[in-house]
Amino acid sequence: MRKFCLIGHPLGHSLSPQIHARLFELSGESAEYTLVDIAPEELKSKFETLDKYDGFNITIPHKMAIIDYCGELSEGARRYGSVNCVKNGDVKLGCNTDCIGFTKSIELLGASLASKVLLIGCGGVGRMMAIETAMNGGELSIAALKSDLPLVEKVIEEIHELKPDAHVRVAMISGNAISAEDLNHEEFDLLINASPVGMFPKVDRMPCAADVLDNVKFVFDAIYNPRDTLLIKTAREKGCKAKNGMAMLVLQAVAAHEIWDGASYNKDDIDRLISDMEALV
Repeated sequence: MRKFCLIGHPLGHSLSPQIHARLFELSGESAEYTLVDIAPEELKSKFETLDKYDGFNITIPHKMAIIDYCGELSEGARRYGSVNCVKNGDVKLGCNTDCIGFTKSIELLGASLASKVLLIGCGGVGRMMAIETAMNGGELSIAALKSDLPLVEKVIEEIHELKPDAHVRVAMISGNAISAEDLNHEEFDLLINASPVGMFPKVDRMPCAADVLDNVKFVFDAIYNPRDTLLIKTAREKGCKAKNGMAMLVLQAVAAHEIWDGASYNKDDIDRLISDMEALV
Protein backbone atom coordinates (compact mmCIF):
# COMPACT_ATOMS: atom_id res chain seq x y z
CA MET A 1 0.00 0.00 0.00
CA ARG A 2 1.25 3.47 -0.86
CA LYS A 3 2.00 5.73 2.10
CA PHE A 4 1.62 9.47 2.65
CA CYS A 5 1.79 11.67 5.75
CA LEU A 6 1.65 15.13 7.27
CA ILE A 7 4.68 16.34 9.22
CA GLY A 8 4.65 19.19 11.73
CA HIS A 9 4.92 20.03 15.43
CA PRO A 10 2.79 20.02 17.43
CA LEU A 11 0.15 18.40 15.25
CA GLY A 12 -2.68 17.90 17.75
CA HIS A 13 -6.04 17.37 16.07
CA SER A 14 -5.89 17.50 12.28
CA LEU A 15 -8.53 16.98 9.60
CA SER A 16 -5.86 16.05 7.06
CA PRO A 17 -6.20 12.24 7.43
CA GLN A 18 -9.97 12.42 6.83
CA ILE A 19 -9.60 14.78 3.87
CA HIS A 20 -6.88 12.78 2.15
CA ALA A 21 -8.55 9.42 2.84
CA ARG A 22 -11.65 10.72 1.08
CA LEU A 23 -9.63 12.04 -1.85
CA PHE A 24 -7.83 8.70 -2.27
CA GLU A 25 -11.22 6.96 -2.16
CA LEU A 26 -12.67 9.30 -4.78
CA SER A 27 -9.74 8.66 -7.13
CA GLY A 28 -9.87 4.88 -6.57
CA GLU A 29 -6.46 4.78 -4.90
CA SER A 30 -5.54 2.48 -2.02
CA ALA A 31 -3.25 4.48 0.26
CA GLU A 32 -2.48 5.23 3.90
CA TYR A 33 -2.23 8.78 5.29
CA THR A 34 -0.82 9.35 8.78
CA LEU A 35 0.41 12.14 11.05
CA VAL A 36 4.12 12.28 11.90
CA ASP A 37 5.13 14.68 14.67
CA ILE A 38 8.67 15.95 14.12
CA ALA A 39 10.11 18.66 16.37
CA PRO A 40 12.19 21.39 14.66
CA GLU A 41 15.48 20.07 16.06
CA GLU A 42 14.64 16.57 14.76
CA LEU A 43 13.98 17.43 11.11
CA LYS A 44 17.57 16.88 9.94
CA SER A 45 17.98 13.52 11.70
CA LYS A 46 14.54 12.21 10.78
CA PHE A 47 14.30 13.49 7.21
CA GLU A 48 15.62 10.28 5.66
CA THR A 49 12.79 8.34 7.32
CA LEU A 50 10.39 10.25 5.05
CA ASP A 51 11.80 8.39 2.04
CA LYS A 52 9.42 5.52 2.81
CA TYR A 53 6.49 7.76 1.88
CA ASP A 54 5.37 8.40 -1.70
CA GLY A 55 4.67 11.98 -0.73
CA PHE A 56 3.99 14.13 2.30
CA ASN A 57 2.51 17.40 3.44
CA ILE A 58 4.23 19.92 5.67
CA THR A 59 2.77 22.28 8.23
CA ILE A 60 4.15 24.59 10.93
CA PRO A 61 7.04 24.86 11.76
CA HIS A 62 8.73 23.09 8.82
CA LYS A 63 7.38 24.90 5.73
CA MET A 64 10.57 26.94 5.26
CA ALA A 65 13.15 24.54 6.73
CA ILE A 66 12.06 21.70 4.44
CA ILE A 67 13.25 23.67 1.39
CA ASP A 68 16.88 22.73 2.14
CA TYR A 69 15.97 19.07 1.58
CA CYS A 70 14.11 19.50 -1.72
CA GLY A 71 15.90 18.86 -4.99
CA GLU A 72 13.46 20.96 -7.00
CA LEU A 73 10.88 23.63 -6.21
CA SER A 74 7.68 24.64 -7.96
CA GLU A 75 7.16 28.26 -8.98
CA GLY A 76 4.85 28.85 -6.00
CA ALA A 77 7.34 27.35 -3.55
CA ARG A 78 10.11 29.58 -4.92
CA ARG A 79 7.91 32.67 -4.85
CA TYR A 80 6.82 32.22 -1.24
CA GLY A 81 9.86 30.47 0.20
CA SER A 82 7.42 27.97 1.65
CA VAL A 83 6.71 24.29 0.91
CA ASN A 84 3.66 22.39 2.15
CA CYS A 85 3.71 19.44 -0.25
CA VAL A 86 6.54 17.14 -1.36
CA LYS A 87 6.45 14.48 -4.06
CA ASN A 88 9.07 11.83 -3.41
CA GLY A 89 11.02 10.29 -6.27
CA ASP A 90 14.49 10.43 -7.77
CA VAL A 91 14.26 14.15 -7.02
CA LYS A 92 12.16 15.52 -4.17
CA LEU A 93 9.77 18.11 -5.62
CA GLY A 94 8.69 20.78 -3.13
CA CYS A 95 5.45 22.63 -3.90
CA ASN A 96 3.20 25.26 -2.38
CA THR A 97 -0.45 24.26 -2.69
CA ASP A 98 -1.68 26.83 -0.16
CA CYS A 99 -1.72 29.47 -2.90
CA ILE A 100 -3.77 27.16 -5.16
CA GLY A 101 -6.25 26.44 -2.37
CA PHE A 102 -6.57 30.17 -1.69
CA THR A 103 -7.18 31.32 -5.25
CA LYS A 104 -9.69 28.53 -5.91
CA SER A 105 -11.52 29.37 -2.66
CA ILE A 106 -11.95 32.95 -3.82
CA GLU A 107 -13.40 31.62 -7.09
CA LEU A 108 -15.84 29.42 -5.14
CA LEU A 109 -16.93 32.46 -3.18
CA GLY A 110 -17.78 34.14 -6.46
CA ALA A 111 -15.32 36.97 -5.83
CA SER A 112 -12.24 38.05 -7.76
CA LEU A 113 -8.75 39.01 -6.63
CA ALA A 114 -8.66 41.40 -9.58
CA SER A 115 -10.78 43.88 -7.65
CA LYS A 116 -10.59 46.23 -4.65
CA VAL A 117 -9.34 44.06 -1.78
CA LEU A 118 -8.89 44.74 1.92
CA LEU A 119 -6.51 42.29 3.61
CA ILE A 120 -6.29 42.02 7.40
CA GLY A 121 -3.09 40.32 8.55
CA CYS A 122 -0.08 39.66 6.31
CA GLY A 123 2.17 37.35 8.32
CA GLY A 124 2.56 33.75 7.16
CA VAL A 125 -0.42 32.85 4.98
CA GLY A 126 -1.40 36.53 4.78
CA ARG A 127 1.85 37.33 2.98
CA MET A 128 0.95 34.75 0.33
CA MET A 129 -2.55 36.18 0.03
CA ALA A 130 -1.18 39.70 -0.40
CA ILE A 131 1.20 38.64 -3.16
CA GLU A 132 -1.42 36.51 -4.95
CA THR A 133 -3.87 39.41 -4.88
CA ALA A 134 -1.33 41.82 -6.34
CA MET A 135 -0.16 39.33 -8.97
CA ASN A 136 -3.78 38.85 -10.04
CA GLY A 137 -4.17 42.58 -10.61
CA GLY A 138 -5.98 43.47 -7.40
CA GLU A 139 -6.06 46.94 -5.90
CA LEU A 140 -4.83 45.93 -2.45
CA SER A 141 -5.11 47.69 0.91
CA ILE A 142 -3.36 45.98 3.84
CA ALA A 143 -4.71 46.83 7.29
CA ALA A 144 -1.84 47.20 9.76
CA LEU A 145 -1.22 48.05 13.38
CA LYS A 146 1.73 50.36 13.97
CA SER A 147 3.65 47.43 15.49
CA ASP A 148 3.17 45.41 12.29
CA LEU A 149 4.19 48.19 9.91
CA PRO A 150 7.76 46.89 9.27
CA LEU A 151 6.34 43.49 8.29
CA VAL A 152 3.75 45.07 5.98
CA GLU A 153 6.33 47.33 4.35
CA LYS A 154 8.55 44.31 3.67
CA VAL A 155 5.65 42.50 1.97
CA ILE A 156 4.88 45.58 -0.13
CA GLU A 157 8.54 45.72 -1.16
CA GLU A 158 8.39 42.06 -2.21
CA ILE A 159 5.23 42.73 -4.20
CA HIS A 160 6.80 45.61 -6.11
CA GLU A 161 9.85 43.48 -6.91
CA LEU A 162 7.56 40.89 -8.48
CA LYS A 163 5.11 43.37 -10.02
CA PRO A 164 6.44 46.95 -10.20
CA ASP A 165 3.06 48.36 -11.28
CA ALA A 166 1.11 46.68 -8.44
CA HIS A 167 -1.53 48.77 -6.65
CA VAL A 168 -0.89 48.25 -2.94
CA ARG A 169 -1.09 50.53 0.09
CA VAL A 170 -1.22 50.43 3.89
CA ALA A 171 -4.38 51.23 5.86
CA MET A 172 -3.34 52.06 9.42
CA ILE A 173 -5.45 50.72 12.30
CA SER A 174 -6.08 53.38 14.93
CA GLY A 175 -7.60 51.07 17.56
CA ASN A 176 -7.68 47.30 18.10
CA ALA A 177 -9.44 46.62 14.79
CA ILE A 178 -9.71 48.42 11.47
CA SER A 179 -12.72 50.74 11.30
CA ALA A 180 -14.62 52.40 8.47
CA GLU A 181 -13.17 55.71 9.63
CA ASP A 182 -9.62 54.32 9.30
CA LEU A 183 -10.55 53.50 5.70
CA ASN A 184 -12.25 56.83 5.02
CA HIS A 185 -15.46 54.82 4.51
CA GLU A 186 -14.00 53.41 1.29
CA GLU A 187 -15.84 50.57 -0.46
CA PHE A 188 -14.21 47.19 -1.15
CA ASP A 189 -15.22 44.27 -3.31
CA LEU A 190 -13.51 41.70 -1.07
CA LEU A 191 -12.36 41.57 2.54
CA ILE A 192 -9.88 38.82 3.49
CA ASN A 193 -9.11 37.94 7.09
CA ALA A 194 -5.68 36.32 7.35
CA SER A 195 -5.36 37.07 11.06
CA PRO A 196 -6.19 34.64 13.92
CA VAL A 197 -8.80 37.03 15.34
CA GLY A 198 -12.04 35.09 15.85
CA MET A 199 -10.44 31.66 15.99
CA PHE A 200 -11.53 29.09 18.59
CA PRO A 201 -11.57 29.49 21.56
CA LYS A 202 -11.62 33.33 21.35
CA VAL A 203 -14.70 33.41 19.15
CA ASP A 204 -16.21 36.68 20.39
CA ARG A 205 -13.92 39.00 18.42
CA MET A 206 -13.70 40.39 14.89
CA PRO A 207 -10.63 41.74 13.03
CA CYS A 208 -12.64 44.75 11.86
CA ALA A 209 -15.36 46.99 13.19
CA ALA A 210 -18.86 46.04 12.05
CA ASP A 211 -19.20 49.28 10.06
CA VAL A 212 -16.43 48.16 7.67
CA LEU A 213 -18.77 45.43 6.43
CA ASP A 214 -21.31 48.02 5.29
CA ASN A 215 -18.93 48.77 2.42
CA VAL A 216 -17.92 45.22 1.45
CA LYS A 217 -19.47 42.73 -1.02
CA PHE A 218 -17.55 39.51 -0.26
CA VAL A 219 -15.75 38.19 2.84
CA PHE A 220 -13.22 35.36 2.98
CA ASP A 221 -12.16 34.31 6.49
CA ALA A 222 -9.18 31.93 6.49
CA ILE A 223 -10.36 30.58 9.86
CA TYR A 224 -12.43 27.38 9.73
CA ASN A 225 -12.86 26.70 13.46
CA PRO A 226 -15.46 27.86 14.30
CA ARG A 227 -17.22 27.27 10.99
CA ASP A 228 -19.11 30.56 11.32
CA THR A 229 -16.87 33.16 12.95
CA LEU A 230 -18.33 36.38 14.30
CA LEU A 231 -16.93 38.05 11.18
CA ILE A 232 -18.81 35.68 8.88
CA LYS A 233 -22.04 35.94 10.88
CA THR A 234 -21.91 39.73 10.91
CA ALA A 235 -21.00 39.90 7.21
CA ARG A 236 -23.98 37.75 6.24
CA GLU A 237 -26.30 39.82 8.44
CA LYS A 238 -25.18 42.86 6.45
CA GLY A 239 -25.81 41.17 3.11
CA CYS A 240 -22.26 40.14 2.25
CA LYS A 241 -21.49 36.77 0.70
CA ALA A 242 -19.02 35.04 3.05
CA LYS A 243 -16.96 31.83 3.17
CA ASN A 244 -14.68 30.30 5.79
CA GLY A 245 -11.26 28.68 5.30
CA MET A 246 -12.38 25.05 5.04
CA ALA A 247 -12.53 25.23 1.25
CA MET A 248 -8.92 26.41 1.20
CA LEU A 249 -7.86 23.49 3.43
CA VAL A 250 -9.61 20.95 1.20
CA LEU A 251 -8.55 22.53 -2.10
CA GLN A 252 -4.87 22.66 -1.14
CA ALA A 253 -5.17 18.94 -0.40
CA VAL A 254 -6.79 18.39 -3.80
CA ALA A 255 -3.82 20.17 -5.39
CA ALA A 256 -1.46 17.81 -3.53
CA HIS A 257 -3.20 14.79 -5.08
CA GLU A 258 -2.91 16.39 -8.51
CA ILE A 259 0.84 16.66 -7.89
CA TRP A 260 1.26 13.16 -6.44
CA ASP A 261 -0.97 11.24 -8.85
CA GLY A 262 -2.30 13.57 -11.54
CA ALA A 263 -5.71 13.01 -9.95
CA SER A 264 -8.82 14.87 -11.07
CA TYR A 265 -12.12 15.24 -9.23
CA ASN A 266 -15.76 16.01 -9.84
CA LYS A 267 -16.73 19.44 -8.51
CA ASP A 268 -19.81 18.07 -6.76
CA ASP A 269 -17.66 15.53 -4.89
CA ILE A 270 -15.30 18.26 -3.69
CA ASP A 271 -18.16 20.55 -2.68
CA ARG A 272 -19.62 17.67 -0.66
CA LEU A 273 -16.23 16.99 0.95
CA ILE A 274 -15.93 20.63 1.99
CA SER A 275 -19.42 20.54 3.54
CA ASP A 276 -18.69 17.27 5.36
CA MET A 277 -15.45 18.63 6.81
CA GLU A 278 -17.25 21.82 7.94
CA ALA A 279 -19.71 19.62 9.81
CA LEU A 280 -16.85 18.17 11.86
CA VAL A 281 -15.81 21.48 13.46
